[in-house]
Amino acid sequence: MSSSLQKLVIIAFLVVILWNLGAALYYMMIDKGSTDRTVKSLTWRIGVSVSLILLVALGLFTGVLKGHGIYQ
Repeated sequence: MSSSLQKLVIIAFLVVILWNLGAALYYMMIDKGSTDRTVKSLTWRIGVSVSLILLVALGLFTGVLKGHGIYQ
């Protein structure tokens, strides 16, 4: 997988996370606790966040992603 495609996938995940966070805020303001759309949106955000963390960890473990921290 090319470096630019990897970055696009990670950015896409981050956009989806921010979208769900914004949707949760919108539902919280509009519904005023009458529905469970806020909880569903936040649940999706958590699921996508965990998926992104696992995907990055898998990429680092398999060598597809290269770290560039102080230990390299």
